[in-house]
Amino acid sequence: MSNYIKNDDFWPSISDLMSGLMIIFMFIAISFMTQISNEKQILTDIASEYKRIKISIYRELFKEFEADLNEWNAYIDQETLSIKFKEPDVFFEQGSSRLNNKFKEILNDFFPRYIAILNSGKYRDEIEEVRIEGHTSTEWTNRSTPIESYFKNMELSQNRTRSTLHYVMSLNSMKKHENFMIEKVTANGLSYSKRIILNGKEDKKLSRRVEFRIRTRAERKLEQILEKVNKESDKNEVN
Repeated sequence: MSNYIKNDDFWPSISDLMSGLMIIFMFIAISFMTQISNEKQILTDIASEYKRIKISIYRELFKEFEADLNEWNAYIDQETLSIKFKEPDVFFEQGSSRLNNKFKEILNDFFPRYIAILNSGKYRDEIEEVRIEGHTSTEWTNRSTPIESYFKNMELSQNRTRSTLHYVMSLNSMKKHENFMIEKVTANGLSYSKRIILNGKEDKKLSRRVEFRIRTRAERKLEQILEKVNKESDKNEVN
């Protein structure tokens, strides 16, 4: 009789334990789902903000430069917020990083108006970086190996972007934007790492270009989130 009572007293304690564990698991599940929901909402909010800012900047740039783009042999890429000046050989001597007078005239007109928009109260705090990018085709001398051609074009593209940055920062009209430019504007020579491929073949004419590209803070936040997701994914695969 006493053994029966002891066993009977034992089972309610197991039942209470299981109920307690179920409550703990339920709170963990709710917490996890809430975290996922919050992260999803944050990602959605950042993506919406990025889209809003990108559209706003694009529209303002297009309104400002619409009448000039054909004359400058340039266009605005809405997706990347890049103003692309095609055929830099027209703006530089072939194989040289020295700016031609024609390109200087374009920069005199373009760059003060461009920076005035980006350094306005409307966008200043939204800008992460303004990149001056130099791109080349794969062309070099026939005697160069692919790796030699790549590094020679890298040196050329870097020198061209630095020359461009030095010139625009030396303009008298840029004095009032000096702090913004020092903080935000960079020169980036990319050789032919981002050449233009059409129908499976390199378009050497389009590959040779100078770009002024805008990166927003929202874009940077999206990149950081994606980096975090990729790291977590790689970690899970290893485990």
